[in-house]
Amino acid sequence: MTSPLISGGFIVAGLANISGVLLVTRFFTDSSVSQYDATVMSTFGLLCILLWGLAYIATSRIKDNSVQWLAAVFALEKVLYVVVWLVWMAGNWDTLPDIYEQDWLTGLFYSIYGLNDLLFAIFFGFVFYRLSHSTAQ
Repeated sequence: MTSPLISGGFIVAGLANISGVLLVTRFFTDSSVSQYDATVMSTFGLLCILLWGLAYIATSRIKDNSVQWLAAVFALEKVLYVVVWLVWMAGNWDTLPDIYEQDWLTGLFYSIYGLNDLLFAIFFGFVFYRLSHSTAQ
């Protein structure tokens, strides 16, 4: 990686995915998060989010600029989750108080996960842009 900041960003993105899933599911002992979005946040979906996190961390170890297209894929994946979150929020906004009442951690998760993904979509997009321009010169 050309910059410790970029490498660190990949690690932070990975840890956000991994710690977020493990925290909200209480290490897969609580299925509250799956109850409100059985498709995207199913156990399988949550395991895939963990795998994405591991992929981000693994990418942080690459020492050259060859990850630009991987960063683009990561940015697109994050944008997809942002869109899914926006659609979910549009259809479930009024149920958030009930979710918080049942489990505040699940309510918090559904309130912010799309914003988190937007932040990392911007980061991965920036990495793609920066590495694309540094290899083009």
